Amino acid sequence: MTASSQADRHRRYREAGWWGDHTLHSVFDEAAADAPSQTAIVDPPDCAALIGRAPARMRYGEIFNASHNLAAMLARHRIGRGDAVLVQLPNTLELSVLYLALSRLGAVISPVPMQYGRHEIAHMSRELDAKGFVGAAQFKGEPATQRMLASLPGTTTVFTFGDAVEGTQPLTLDTAEPRALMPSAGEADDIFTVCWTSGTTGTPKGVPRTHNHWFSQVVAIEDAVPLEPGSAMLNPFPMTNMAALSGFFFYWPQIRATLVLHHPFDLPAFLGQLAQEKVAYTIAPPAVLNMFLQNTDLHDKIDLSAVKYIASGSAPLDPWMVKGFRDKFGIEIINFFGSNEGIGLCGGPAEVPDPEQRATLFPRFGREEIGWKNRFGERFETKIVDWNDGDREILEPGQPGEMLIRGPNVFGGYLNDAGEGVFDGDGYFRTGDLFEIAGEGELARYYRFKGRRKELIIRGGMNISPEELDGLIGAHPKIAEAAVCGYPDPVMGEKVCLFAVVKPGETLTLKDVTDFLEAEGVAKFKWPERLELIDRLPRNPLNKVVRTALRDMMETA
Repeated sequence: MTASSQADRHRRYREAGWWGDHTLHSVFDEAAADAPSQTAIVDPPDCAALIGRAPARMRYGEIFNASHNLAAMLARHRIGRGDAVLVQLPNTLELSVLYLALSRLGAVISPVPMQYGRHEIAHMSRELDAKGFVGAAQFKGEPATQRMLASLPGTTTVFTFGDAVEGTQPLTLDTAEPRALMPSAGEADDIFTVCWTSGTTGTPKGVPRTHNHWFSQVVAIEDAVPLEPGSAMLNPFPMTNMAALSGFFFYWPQIRATLVLHHPFDLPAFLGQLAQEKVAYTIAPPAVLNMFLQNTDLHDKIDLSAVKYIASGSAPLDPWMVKGFRDKFGIEIINFFGSNEGIGLCGGPAEVPDPEQRATLFPRFGREEIGWKNRFGERFETKIVDWNDGDREILEPGQPGEMLIRGPNVFGGYLNDAGEGVFDGDGYFRTGDLFEIAGEGELARYYRFKGRRKELIIRGGMNISPEELDGLIGAHPKIAEAAVCGYPDPVMGEKVCLFAVVKPGETLTLKDVTDFLEAEGVAKFKWPERLELIDRLPRNPLNKVVRTALRDMMETA
């Protein structure tokens, strides 16, 4: 997309009122002024096990003070407007307040999951040219920040929440009234976040997003999940990507909600929080929802009377489950298909009234021929195009094509221009996801998901690039060549299977591989959990690994 065409679109978004001048901290400040004594954020119950301190609750006024004080601490170390800060923190008050503090400074926050290791942190710090890194002194009893120090360049200032760590600057949450309020340095069109997504390049790509991108994305959630002011929302997803940030964090201050945090996913604790905090809205993986609905012994033990909406996605939903939650508990399941780049296909009861259809269908937003009583549906444009001819739009049902998207919520391009040809000539982003028009008549209002071009493995909601893993594992001294693919798992969605060709005279076990990856500092969620030894990898005429053939080999093994 050219700079001029992008500027034209942005001008149109402002003229239409879709973009404004709000930043995360300015919206929060309005909430704090209106309801300073209302509970704003609740720590996860296992906070002591996570980072070594007791769980806490903070009111809006206290978070207002803490975010100004934290911004002042960071400013003293020359963190300011436009500076990138890599952040690895769990879902606790520290991370929430840090978002607000960096927003005040006009800095760029790049949050990464706790599962990431030295390998990923080193790559991301280089890509960002990170001026700062913020971590926790301990995580689950193990040193966290200390382990990452060797991965960071000497020019990066390292900050730590918790106990003192040599070579780092301490940070604290101070709720006392600040001596002076920090001036607002950021603007709505500034890049505020750089989240990370795995893709076909084999390495994680940064996805820059502005405040206006995020608030435009939240409209999808607001329209599908219309909550009352002051509602409680429970976020069990890491606040590092689209699901948590648009699904909860940027929505939270707009309705003066109570944000209840959870980390990592633990079903008994999750169910306890739903009841204790009188949660109106949450999100959960499909497998968890299926299991709960089938386990009738739990139904009378857990008070779900306050719950109105549960969002789900990342894997196909079962129609019986969506219908069952409505019939049994009066809870609407929201089918959400999202991405860091800006996909926002959100199907609620207003968009897809039939609960069984809602499990598999998504609204065809942004189509002039289809009217939606939905603000997001009027702004977010979609189309599907022929896989082999990207200029031919598919308008017939039942023909899969690649989903292309455009709108005020869609990012403007990858960090450092990573990836070629990601936008078409009209400024639509090529998602790499396959959809089809669901049918004739009323069904023509909907899309049906058909698969992923990018061949990502999605394990427990975490994206794994097969190309990246191929390269990492291929460096093992016993392996001649290697390739991975995903295989279905009822709990995690997918797991990783490694196909390896060993060097002559060598033997290889799965533990050999995982020990190697651990020594390389590769995140554990990427490790293979199945090993298949083969004589050669299936390749096409261009010498590329044919992963569909690998999956076929698994099925016949």
